[in-house]
Amino acid sequence: MATVLPELVSYLEGLPEPHILFDRQYRILAANAAYRRQFSPQASVVGRTCYEVSHHFSVPCDQAGESCPLARSRESGQRERVLHLHYTPQGESYVNIELVPLRDAHGEQAYFIEKMEPLRVAQGQPAAQGLIGRSPAFQRMLELVSRVGPSQASVLLLGESGTGKELVAQAVHEASPRAANPLVVVDCASLTETLFESELFGHERGAFTGANASKPGLVESASGGTLFLDEVGDIPLPMQVKLLRLLESGTYRRVGSTELRRTDVRVVAATHRDLKGMVADGRFREDLYYRLSTFPIALPALRDRVEDIPLLAVALLARVAPQRRLALSAGALALLARHPFPGNVRELRNVLERASLLTDGATIEPLHVERALGTDMPSNATRALAAEPADAVPAPAENASLRSVERAALQAQLKSHRGSRAELARKLGISERSLYRKLRDIEQEPPA
Repeated sequence: MATVLPELVSYLEGLPEPHILFDRQYRILAANAAYRRQFSPQASVVGRTCYEVSHHFSVPCDQAGESCPLARSRESGQRERVLHLHYTPQGESYVNIELVPLRDAHGEQAYFIEKMEPLRVAQGQPAAQGLIGRSPAFQRMLELVSRVGPSQASVLLLGESGTGKELVAQAVHEASPRAANPLVVVDCASLTETLFESELFGHERGAFTGANASKPGLVESASGGTLFLDEVGDIPLPMQVKLLRLLESGTYRRVGSTELRRTDVRVVAATHRDLKGMVADGRFREDLYYRLSTFPIALPALRDRVEDIPLLAVALLARVAPQRRLALSAGALALLARHPFPGNVRELRNVLERASLLTDGATIEPLHVERALGTDMPSNATRALAAEPADAVPAPAENASLRSVERAALQAQLKSHRGSRAELARKLGISERSLYRKLRDIEQEPPA
């Protein structure tokens, strides 16, 4: 094994973040105290390969389906950053890795220094809170979060309802230098045009009927931190220009005031809508779209990360039934894996909560999951459904889009449902808020 300059070892030892030095054969030549405390407090890592220590692999990362920073650095000739899932004494955790190549007298890459920073906003194992997953789709999303988090760039989160956009917004905030300051959530879907301006920018006393005192807005409350605009596609057009002014200049006016105020916020926006389509239709300002989407992140649907369902199920059961220590049988997990989950992680949570209430023992079995999914309908309900006209839910055309199929199915449910909207939302496995959004989308769609 190569002899390492003591000056280099001394330099690494003084760094506060975990660092290791290794050669072209992946052999660790030195590890500083921060690394030893974080990743290997009991055993020496010198002489072992980085992939064996970090991943328990017998081959380099790029031969085991992972992204290898050393291989990428050899190809690019420069420093590289990747997000890896590492083994630690506390279990698997996500780690941001920055690799820097060191060249010898001939200009060849001879050694490599890796800096490791744990990403504390996500877990590769069940956890009480935060983002959970280890599927490729989840890791691709998480790498984007880890890259944009420390910057000041505006972030646009795109994805279906129930995919966890607020959790991702929180992860972006916590990975930023603003983490010690507030994360303020604005639910754009629930605010009327007048209320939106007052809630966002605040108002002065006497600005409108009922304004008996001055009130600061959410923009002011978020100063120094992050403003999360949830369902930004629902912002009325007249308000979009005022939001654009805030993003471009950092200034705003309270309702009823001429005084120009200044704030320092980082904006993270989220939507389940097709904003580009709305721009083309004139329902969303193009200039605002480009201000918000400096760094877009697409959140994967649960059906695109099925391998995460066992991890999510364990964590969600601990949240919905914390006193019971429930487990899922293999058959129950298989049933969950086959379900499409149009309501995504939120629907999975609802199903698990229903299954936990239907279970008397310590293990949730396939029967409980079937009942929670609504697939064990009583015989009278089955007969009633069988008696309905065959065209109650029209068969989709061969070239029908997913949206048109969903719209037709929802319209059929509305036609046959006799209860409240809250009951229909529970039946569909989505939140009442998501149901109202879908209904509003149907109403706003131009006739075919």
